[in-house]
Amino acid sequence: MRCPFCAAQDTRVLDSRLISEGDQVRRRRECAVCKERFNTFEMAELNMPRIIKRDGTRVAFDETKLRSGMLKALEKRPVNSDAIEMALHNIKKTLMLKGDHEISTQELGENIMKELKLLDHVAYVRFASVYRSFQDVSEFTDMIEDLKKK
Repeated sequence: MRCPFCAAQDTRVLDSRLISEGDQVRRRRECAVCKERFNTFEMAELNMPRIIKRDGTRVAFDETKLRSGMLKALEKRPVNSDAIEMALHNIKKTLMLKGDHEISTQELGENIMKELKLLDHVAYVRFASVYRSFQDVSEFTDMIEDLKKK
C-alpha cells in the first residue's frame, strides 16, 4: 500500500479490525519513511447482476441509483440512516446470493418494496405508487387497505 502523504511503497499494518458486520476490514497503517499513520478499508469485490430494463436494454447495477430511489421514498420520514443502510445491504445481499448474472427491474423493484415495507409504510406506498404507476386513487386505497389487514 502506498503512503498517501509521501507516496512511499513501504507501509506496515499496525492493527486490523472487522467492521460493517464483518464485511469489511479496517487496517491502521504506518509509513516506514515519513511515519504518518492512515487507515485503509478492504472489502470483497463482488459482481452485481446486470439490470434488464423494461425496454429490454441491459445496464450495470448502480448502487447510487438504488440509494437515491430509496431516499426519495423515505424523505421526511422518521427512519434512521443505519436502518436505511441495512436495507440497502439486504437488497444487495439478496441479489448476490441469488447468483443470477441478470435481473429484471421488476424483480429489483419487488426487493426494494419488501425492504421499504419493513422500514416505513408511507415510504412503501410512495415507492409503490411510482414503481407500479398508479393511475387513480382506488389503487392507493387498495394498497393501504392491504397494509391495514397485515
